[in-house]
Amino acid sequence: MPELPILPAYPAPTAYTDAAAALAQVQALYQLSINHLRQAMRCFVAGQPLPGQSDPAVPQRVRACYPMVRLHARSRGPFAPHSESHLSYGFVAEPGHYATTLTRPDLYADYYLEQFRLLLANHGGSLEVDVSTQPIPVHFSFAEHDHVEGDMSAERRQLMRHVFDLPDLAAMDDRIANGTHMAAPGEPQPLSLFTAPRVDYSLQRLRHYTGTAPEWFQNFVLFTNYQFYIDEFIALGRAAMQDPASEYVAFIEPGNVVTRRVDLPAEAIDALGNPPPRLPQMPAYHLIRAGHTGITMVNIGVGPANAKTITDHIAVLRPHAWIMLGHCAGLRNSQQLGDYVLAHGYVREDHVLDEDLPLWVPIPALAEVQVALESAVAEVTQLRGPDLKRVLRTGTVASTDNRNWELLGGNKAQRRFSQSRAIALDMESATIAANGFRFRVPYGTLLCVSDKPLHGEIKLPGMANHFYRERVNQHLQVGLRTVELLRREGTKQLHSRKLRSFAEVAFQ
Repeated sequence: MPELPILPAYPAPTAYTDAAAALAQVQALYQLSINHLRQAMRCFVAGQPLPGQSDPAVPQRVRACYPMVRLHARSRGPFAPHSESHLSYGFVAEPGHYATTLTRPDLYADYYLEQFRLLLANHGGSLEVDVSTQPIPVHFSFAEHDHVEGDMSAERRQLMRHVFDLPDLAAMDDRIANGTHMAAPGEPQPLSLFTAPRVDYSLQRLRHYTGTAPEWFQNFVLFTNYQFYIDEFIALGRAAMQDPASEYVAFIEPGNVVTRRVDLPAEAIDALGNPPPRLPQMPAYHLIRAGHTGITMVNIGVGPANAKTITDHIAVLRPHAWIMLGHCAGLRNSQQLGDYVLAHGYVREDHVLDEDLPLWVPIPALAEVQVALESAVAEVTQLRGPDLKRVLRTGTVASTDNRNWELLGGNKAQRRFSQSRAIALDMESATIAANGFRFRVPYGTLLCVSDKPLHGEIKLPGMANHFYRERVNQHLQVGLRTVELLRREGTKQLHSRKLRSFAEVAFQ
């Protein structure tokens, strides 16, 4: 008979009517689990007996599990007195039993506190904090700068799977977000779009793809498909750090390189930053503002696969909005190079989300983001009325996974673009918007016309350089102003009920 796994000494489940107390218990349970795994891993790497191991000669499994929170809702929400019924989250739609596993309560402390507070306000009763049966994969227990696997032999690494739980893909899918999750009889309904293993997986991937720690990400995210925009953002970020009056307090670059505002002291974490020998695949830069209300900008590169990859992972951070600022092909003769395109609809020919979000699902424009984008263009360009309409065209954007669509025979692509009334074409915008819809993250798209292939105006080196000099800085300023407007209007306005499904989870 196999030996039972070595577990921490977990306390009994506890009910809480105070959100802060519930969060404190989640933090304590998580820390207990992580300390248990880290101690065991240190012994394992050193070839020492595991804490609590009965026979050092026989490998014994070490296990720790994620904390979880349960809600037993006896009423529909949100109908309690003083409930925040205008919100799109913070309540469950039907009476019943709900639960979710939780991770990184240090990173998500403010987020969890708000979700707990709203659930208690909208449903009364209590929240039960317990330890789940979902094991924490040992890879997700490592501290930010741990590299323990590099210290082990190949044989030792092979043995690791017999001692520790490894990441399990079956626990990390997107069925809840996709609306295809079916709870087994007696199983609680989900409280969150993401399970704890799914969150941990994305946090690991964010480090890899962006070269920055998840802790630095801000709640407003700008995506671009050109390094020119990043160069401007870097210049702006560094300039802001030289201004004691700036609302931003730090600027983070790949390798977790920290530049503090000139009037602020360095912190201990700053010394851990190190510029990478080469940029990561999708480098991220962060303008830090109090309460994670600053701006993150990511160069996602070219193509819908990149766009899906990065939004799949950033979604677990639950940002307030993400916006695409990039280049596109103008499809109308009246457009000029440097004109702006505000997407109010999308043709999805990207093929990367077909299994997660069927093509028959419409991706609507979100009024709050649309208004902010148009207002920002007007403010930055100082144009109004017909003059604004001359440089800003609203319409459908088509996104394709075929970079050389121009070479398709028979004008098939052109015909589809005409039938859909598309005014611009790119490779990323529809994917970013569709994943925003899928993950309930408010989204928007403002593109800049960089060529007109249907009209013989293709990118030439000299023309492109002039175009970039003329428009990139202005386009970025529009994006930054859009974030300011959204921030000013408030996030409660952004997270509207239009992205809710019939049976929506309670967590934002």
